[in-house]
Amino acid sequence: MTTRRDFVKTSSIAALGVASTGFSFMSFNSKQAFTSQRPVPGKRNFTSKAVEKKIAEVKKAIGDKELAWIFENCLPSTLDTTVTYQEKNGRPDTYVITGDIDAMWLRDSSAQVWPYLPLMKSDKPLQRMVAGVVNRQTSYILKDPYANAFYDDPNRKGEWADDLTAMQPGVHERKWEIDSLCYPIRLGYHYWKTSGDTDPFDAEWDKAMKLVLKTFKEQQRKEGKGPYEFQRVTPKQTDTVAGAGFGYPINPVGLICSTFRPSDDATIYLFLVPSNYFAVVSLRQLAEMSQQIRKDAKFAAECKALADEVEKALQQYAVADHLNFGKVHPFEVDGFGNKLFMDDANIPSLLALPYLGCCPVNDPVYQNTRKFVLSDNNPWFFKGKAGQGIGGPHVGPEMIWPMSIIMQAMTSQSDQEIKDCLRILKTTHAGTGFMHETFHKDDAAKFTREWFAWANTLFGELILKLHAERPHLLKGNV
Repeated sequence: MTTRRDFVKTSSIAALGVASTGFSFMSFNSKQAFTSQRPVPGKRNFTSKAVEKKIAEVKKAIGDKELAWIFENCLPSTLDTTVTYQEKNGRPDTYVITGDIDAMWLRDSSAQVWPYLPLMKSDKPLQRMVAGVVNRQTSYILKDPYANAFYDDPNRKGEWADDLTAMQPGVHERKWEIDSLCYPIRLGYHYWKTSGDTDPFDAEWDKAMKLVLKTFKEQQRKEGKGPYEFQRVTPKQTDTVAGAGFGYPINPVGLICSTFRPSDDATIYLFLVPSNYFAVVSLRQLAEMSQQIRKDAKFAAECKALADEVEKALQQYAVADHLNFGKVHPFEVDGFGNKLFMDDANIPSLLALPYLGCCPVNDPVYQNTRKFVLSDNNPWFFKGKAGQGIGGPHVGPEMIWPMSIIMQAMTSQSDQEIKDCLRILKTTHAGTGFMHETFHKDDAAKFTREWFAWANTLFGELILKLHAERPHLLKGNV
């Protein structure tokens, strides 16, 4: 069985020196040619002229040959290897796997195609491919709003078919995560804003979005525990749920319960703070779409009201005094006053709040939180010979997620900090030319998930952002 954490691959590449930060980095012999690791053109799942043009443009602006090579491999990884596009009943339909797991996560698929949105205007086939993702996600939400991942074959029974929850054929995994419903809204909203196209937002989409609101309200748990429960027979504590499948008790203060984190690990306190902030943003985007596209003022008002309620509860329950950092956002709370101080690499995270539009990057509480999560006070922050960054319980101690390093750079206001992040990313790919799920803090040759498209595309997104906003950082070697 293949899960997100099943293998660690070891490379034979040796560490070749110490960078100015004091970390021992993995790198190539300077004479080595950087050969493309992409599939040959005829073997690529989907090709976009606009993406190819952008790769060529940005690659020329990158002075560091190794960094340029990683960018060239990573940005198109989703298109090259994970997308299956077709027309179904005259409408675009796109299935997007995560990489080495043949299933489509609502979260991952949204994030995987996200960096391509600005390129759609000059590439109609690319636009239709993204529209197909929106359409496929709509069908999945209608199938089961509590599920996080699905199969292309609606009759397939997968490895988690025996989970103690209301599993259906075609569902890969049924872990309730708030962000699984936020990400499709984020993708749909920005697809609409970028393209002006409203075709994906039909009656089926409207029905799915009403199911999203219903699910969020159910998981406020104001009237009992709600319809969702989950348990798994497993030796891994984070893969099952305490409290007979409902989680530990909460005080129904208006926040939304998330039984699982975006890492697919069970929460400890059910009010997952980053995901509740994400829900506020998503509900307001949904309200705008419903008002302007569907002309449904009543539903838009309901979305706004829930967003306001969650935001008010966050202000009351999701800001707390930390022993060393002042007022910060805890990772999870329960409404009784209990708080969990940590952060996880997966997005939404506390580190990623400005990236998702949840707060300004210069917000004082966010800045305190950022300092906390990037310090040894965060139990899931690791620093070693290979680099430093945030990990999480999903893979375990001492394993750093490149995704967290990318997000650190994405939310940084410091050229030096961004350069340090680029240096670690450049020197921890273990000779593959791609990002991985995790690498060991002391040895980047020990990594998980050789084929993880979300991390690859996120790296490409970072380079595109720097090319547009801080091109001077790409001119020399990092």
